[in-house]
Amino acid sequence: MFQRRALLRTASLLGSTAALGPLTGLGQAWAQSAWPAKPVNLVVPFPAGGGTDAFARPLSAAFSKQTGKQLIVDNRGGAGGTLGAGIAARAAPDGYNLFMGGVHHAIAPSVYPKLDYDLEKDFIPLAMLANVPQVLVVNPKKVPGDFKAFLAAVRAAPGQFNFGSAGGGTSHHLAGELFKLQTRTFITHIPYRGAGPALQDLMAGNVDMVFDGLGSSATHIKGGRIKALMVSGAKRNPAFPDVPCAAELGLPDYTVTTWYGLWAPKGTPADLQAQIVEQVRVLGQSEEIKAAWAQNGAEFTASTPQQFGAFVNGEIKRWAAVVKASGAKLD
Repeated sequence: MFQRRALLRTASLLGSTAALGPLTGLGQAWAQSAWPAKPVNLVVPFPAGGGTDAFARPLSAAFSKQTGKQLIVDNRGGAGGTLGAGIAARAAPDGYNLFMGGVHHAIAPSVYPKLDYDLEKDFIPLAMLANVPQVLVVNPKKVPGDFKAFLAAVRAAPGQFNFGSAGGGTSHHLAGELFKLQTRTFITHIPYRGAGPALQDLMAGNVDMVFDGLGSSATHIKGGRIKALMVSGAKRNPAFPDVPCAAELGLPDYTVTTWYGLWAPKGTPADLQAQIVEQVRVLGQSEEIKAAWAQNGAEFTASTPQQFGAFVNGEIKRWAAVVKASGAKLD
């Protein structure tokens, strides 16, 4: 009798454990899916000090404050941002590897004969992060005066002025080519390994001008180290109200923006994609991000992954037309 009761108790306990097993497993799976559960790696495909970095660093700080987990900025510069993009495309699609690219990567397919990644096939678009106007900045010691004086000097000396860029095939490069096309001028292109090095050489007087995004130039403009002659587009930027826009300087079609977005490697689970997108949405509403973006003359553009993907596709086609019209090539 005693043995029979012991066997019944054991069977009952085993049955209870079996019944709880699936629930326990579900609980563990739910806990593991809560994102982020560990540090997140963010590949930034340019050296520190560039425009992408100007937004990635504040984003990293706000992310850590909000989630308690690190967003590690992993600078991988080279080849106009395409080297880092290739590295990010091959990263594990586990939700803990993300890529912060931008307009440069929409241009790259038209100027690089062979890329080891496909922006639209190897990545999942998640969100637009920032949109800033392009700005023409010069070394005030080498190029004195306003835009009209600058343009007259450039036209009077074809090929004697040069402009630095973040690399061949970047928006800095194409902004310069578009400017040459619309002003009928000739300026020599000098590519660098990122906007940071190009700006350093501009301040040192080694190049005459840079067509840059406000994100990386803003601090230097405010500090008087470089001078802004023009912002692209049809309106002045609120952060720099004294800098004239292209339209009022006689270039109504000179509209170039430097935008930045967030992607995940193809294969990243849909539930993690959704959590990342939601986290970005909340970050965009934080006072830290609003202040950092405003300081850089940028807007945090709210968009769905589908809207961002459609936008990127449109930008790839748009810049392909500019490359064809200008005849831009890698130097």
